[in-house]
Formats: sequence, structure tokens, C-alpha cells
Amino acid sequence: MARRRGRDIDGIILLDKPTGVTSNRALRRVAKLLDARKAGHTGSLDPLASGLLVLCFGEATKVSGWLLDADKRYTAMARLGVTTDSADADGAVLDRRPVADIDAQRLESILAAFRGPQQQIPPMFSALKHNGQRLHELARAGVEVDRPPRAVTINALDGELVDDDRLALAIDCSKGTYVRSLVADIGEALGCGAHVEALRRTALGPFVEPDMVSLEALEDAVGDTPGAWQEWLQPIDTALVDRPDVHLDATAARRFGHGQAVAAGRTDLPDKTLLRVYGPGRVLLGIATMDADGQAVPRRLLVQRHGGG
Repeated sequence: MARRRGRDIDGIILLDKPTGVTSNRALRRVAKLLDARKAGHTGSLDPLASGLLVLCFGEATKVSGWLLDADKRYTAMARLGVTTDSADADGAVLDRRPVADIDAQRLESILAAFRGPQQQIPPMFSALKHNGQRLHELARAGVEVDRPPRAVTINALDGELVDDDRLALAIDCSKGTYVRSLVADIGEALGCGAHVEALRRTALGPFVEPDMVSLEALEDAVGDTPGAWQEWLQPIDTALVDRPDVHLDATAARRFGHGQAVAAGRTDLPDKTLLRVYGPGRVLLGIATMDADGQAVPRRLLVQRHGGG
């Protein structure tokens, strides 16, 4: 998370991250461009990947944790017949194998086996840690360690051969899924190996590709007209649109703002439900959890600011 001198900006920008740039570097560029005091993102994209990077500014960083758990959608181009140490095009080639003819029926049968809940072994080239050290640091030093498999879910997976050795994939998956590992595993199932040649994230939780903005468009907007970039600044609660909402009167809103549980006024929700909590004028006060007594128990409170944009 980036913290720097600057102004308070509260909201979310959906950045179309270009290839060749790390997620943290893209975040720093936008934070500097907007002179934002506090910023973070909700899950990295590999430098090779492009597409949706959700940038949270100011008070929006308090909801970013819930977006980390969201499902994601990708399009990927898999290069068949070539495996690399990183399972993508940035890695060193490990093996080359011929690609046999793959008919539509066989392809569908293989892809079907990867749909649904499964255990996936993370790649060595990842930010996960082993005994306090990043796996990618060990990998670059030529060290490979056992990685425990993780439970992931592939909600949807479709593929089409676009060349003798290229497979276009559309993937809808749960948090924690490594597309590089998925592609490598599909390649092994096909008997020829594979790596990710191109990758683009098209959706994350409630956010989708058409709402993204490029770095160039942001830079042009900041340079042309003061405040023009704000057309891409989305309200904090857009990250929580799938959560039930609770609306409080002024008295209850004041108590909630002091960290006290208040009556949620909802009888249709089970306890432990995550809630968006609003005060008068539909001001987002924070996030709460419903308890067994029907009260909204504060989880994260938002600072109420005026201006800052």
C-alpha cells in the first residue's frame, strides 16, 4: 500500500494495467499522478498480464480486503508444445514437445476435467512465501521447494484452438487461482505442455472491463482539465454492491460511528451477514456484521470527509 504526502482522495479507479509493468509500479504511477495520500490495490497482476487492476484510494482501502476474496475472469492465450520455468512467456524454456492434432471433442473432455473445485499447486514463480522467503526469489536462485496444494474453483472454462499450437481460453475462477498453473496443467493433460503467452483480466467481483481507464487516458485527463479524472473515480460502495444494505437514522448513525452495535432493522438476513451501513443522505458509514440479535456490529468504520477530490 502506498502512503505519501498528498491529498485525501476516497474512491476506486479501475485501471487497465498495461503489459510490462508491475502492479505496484502502476499503483505508484497513478497515486503520484493524482497526488493521492493513500492508495492500494486488490490483488496483483503479473507484469506480462494486462487488464483490470482495482486501485483503492483513501477510505476505499478499508474495503479492499473483501475484494481479495472475489471471483475473477481472464482471457488467456496458451502456447502449446513449450514449457517454461515460470509457466509464462517471461520464463526460460524447459522443454519443447510436438503438438498432436487436437479435435474439439478431446479438447472439451480435457477442459471439463478442470472445471469445478480442485486442488492446485502454486507455481514457484509466485509471491507466496516459504520459511519467510518469496517463492520467486527461491526460483530465481535455482531452488525448488514443495508447495502444498490449495483449494480453488474454476467456475467456467472454455477454449478454442486458434492455431496449431495456440489455445485461446476464457476463465472464470475463484481467489487464489493461478492461471499459469492452470495452463501448464492443461498442457500436460494434452500431452504437449503449455505456457501462458498472453493474459488479460477482464473482471474482478462486481467490476468489469468496460469501466476501466488506461494510464494514458488518466494522464491526459489530469493534464487537460483539473478534476477531469474524477469521472473514473467510483464510490467506495461499488465494491460492496453484492452485500445487503442497512440504513440508519441520525441517532443510530451516530452510535454506529462510535463503534457501537445498533439495530439493523432487517429480519430477512441470517447472523454473520456482511452489511453495507448507511446514514442519513445515503452516506456510507462503514461495514458491519449482523449478529444473532439482529444488530449491525461495526467491522470497519469510514472517516467522513468533505472535499479531497
